[in-house]
Amino acid sequence: MPEEVLSQAAAEMLDWHGSGMSVMEMSHRGKEFISIYEQAQVDLRELLAVPDNFEILFMQGGGLAENAIVPLNISRGGVADFIVSGSWSQKSQQEARKYCAVNIAASSEADGHTTLPDPATWQLSPGASYVHVCSNETIHGVEFHELPDLKALGHDAPLVIDFSSHVASRPVDWSRVGLAFGGAQKNLGPAGLTLVIVREDLLGHALPACPSAFDYKLLAANQSMYNTPPTYAIYVAGLVFQWLKRQGGVAAMEARNQAKAALLYDTIDCSQLYQNKVAPNCRSRMNVPFFLRDERLNESFLTGARARGLLQLKGHKSVGGMRASLYNAMPLAGVQALVDYLREFENTRG
Repeated sequence: MPEEVLSQAAAEMLDWHGSGMSVMEMSHRGKEFISIYEQAQVDLRELLAVPDNFEILFMQGGGLAENAIVPLNISRGGVADFIVSGSWSQKSQQEARKYCAVNIAASSEADGHTTLPDPATWQLSPGASYVHVCSNETIHGVEFHELPDLKALGHDAPLVIDFSSHVASRPVDWSRVGLAFGGAQKNLGPAGLTLVIVREDLLGHALPACPSAFDYKLLAANQSMYNTPPTYAIYVAGLVFQWLKRQGGVAAMEARNQAKAALLYDTIDCSQLYQNKVAPNCRSRMNVPFFLRDERLNESFLTGARARGLLQLKGHKSVGGMRASLYNAMPLAGVQALVDYLREFENTRG
């Protein structure tokens, strides 16, 4: 989270704009909160350049729940294609099997999810309800630098992207997307808010078993307030949207993220102690996994990092090693501090 956003939220905690209430105390249908919600919608649509024929929904449940909510809404009980490029897309296809047939159109499991399958090799299903990709895999550190163009592949199914971990870090080519979803807690705000951006023609096809609170058409018709939305998380996300605009918007953030990632990857690649195993053409700008070639040094490395205020560097338990996350709010100075420590630690072990 950007520090100035946290400071503003703290200053407004007890009394939002002279209303005499905290945002936590407001009715979600009251004029005060409606103004917060409407501004957040406007700012997000501007930031992500969302076309008018897409609905923006603020939901609960996180990206993990959307693995069920998406097929409940748009699979029509048919076949959905999945590109398995890491842990999150693997979870997505497993969950979707409860609601529709699943075809694994491509997978990078054989190489440990260190590459992305070339779209030209995907075995897509004729008449598929949708094609799902996780456009940034946090655990394996793999990112689609360009979204696949299904039309160029001769496929007219909508592309569904899970962009939880890199939303607002780079522009989205909406001409290639039917639906995008993501938890807010990486780049947009606190945990508890889930963003869904869905093309209007995909509304109104929910399966009979779909709970009303998860029916995209009902949510769109009720401005995301069919049930009580996560009001405080929407408020804080709205502050982040305004912060992003002050930074120059998504294009400016992309340039910063490119610089941060390049600094860290270059340091790792020039090292004799550290290594990143992901193919350079699909390395994530947000999540950089790396390994010490001598893993006996792992605990010593983490201890030294903590002493320097460099926290949460331990890699996911399923893959081990280390992982640095470079989300939008991480300044270049933070990456420089990590790079300085990487060099210091290697030199002392030299």
